[in-house]
Amino acid sequence: MRQIYYFFLAAIVFCCPITKASENFIIETIASDLDHPWSIAVLSNNEFLFTEGTGRLRHVVDGKLDPSPVKGIPPVLFEGQGALSDVVLHPEFDINRYLYLSFSETDSADSDLNTLRVIRGKFENGVFSEAFTVFSATPLRKQVLHYGARMLFLPDGTLLITVGDAFNHREDAQRLDNHFGKVIRINDDGSVPRDNPYVGHNSALPEIWTYGHRNMQGLALGSDGKLIFEHEHGPKGGDELNILKPGLNYGWPAITYGIDYSGALISPFTKKKGMEQPIKHWVPSIAPSSMVFYDKDMFPGWKGSLLLSALVPGDVRRLSIRGERLVAEEVLFEHLGRVRHINIAHNGSLLMLTDGSNGKLIRVSRGDSSASNSVMGE
Repeated sequence: MRQIYYFFLAAIVFCCPITKASENFIIETIASDLDHPWSIAVLSNNEFLFTEGTGRLRHVVDGKLDPSPVKGIPPVLFEGQGALSDVVLHPEFDINRYLYLSFSETDSADSDLNTLRVIRGKFENGVFSEAFTVFSATPLRKQVLHYGARMLFLPDGTLLITVGDAFNHREDAQRLDNHFGKVIRINDDGSVPRDNPYVGHNSALPEIWTYGHRNMQGLALGSDGKLIFEHEHGPKGGDELNILKPGLNYGWPAITYGIDYSGALISPFTKKKGMEQPIKHWVPSIAPSSMVFYDKDMFPGWKGSLLLSALVPGDVRRLSIRGERLVAEEVLFEHLGRVRHINIAHNGSLLMLTDGSNGKLIRVSRGDSSASNSVMGE
């Protein structure tokens, strides 16, 4: 296994307050030659499950990748941004063995149409079984873009699911009769919680929790277990970090800090009454791809910080949060490639997946102070 020690010198980056970390890290490659890896779930310090976009669920046991993919995964639409996407464990996984998968799927009646689907099943002995659908986005779409597809369990046992605006359906993000540009909240069996904000509203789908989003690929629960953070891709500029609260409108596309890829104006407004402001927006785009709150002891200085991966610069950032404000942004790792997903092992080390047809699963641990820029063998 290849281990590399990195030492990053503290430096101030133009504009504020973004810094670069001064820290020693051991960076290990656990698995390579992965086919568009997307998400990783942690079962123990040395046991993980991760998705490959092409439709394979992979199992790492004792720190080694099982060469055989998990059996029982249904067919996936792997085209454009369509893929086998997120994998999350049920809060009582150790008891019930339930895990959840989000993926794009071709409609059985019309192969020109597709949707985002979430299923629950049991994972035992390398097999995914007893699968059933807990959520399927409506209406169907032709585009293979902007699925969202990130999931997060809340402390009350309900599940949040992000559904992107499908690119060509951005105006639907402001309408409550569809799932485009919405964060969905359901119970673990797919039923709708009675306290969802639009339960009982005839003109709204009851599973909608928030709306006015674009393409949301990050969800994280704050260190207090109460604040829920979400990030989303803007168009050309205008990536956002938001705090989610039920029933609120986050503005897309009526307000945005970005412009269209063609350079055309999407909206002349960045603010409107009744629409939420992000606590941070990035111009130019960094393409945030995932995030997690750090609550372990391996890196004590990071406790209570939000760790965010970014595709465009290929880095991981530590965001310092005070209350509902972002007070500092620090670049921790650079030059790892397009980091698609970040998670935390039980011992506090970081697990990262790099994007693409030759992706990697990487572990980052704390190095000792004597090691700097050294290669530690194969």
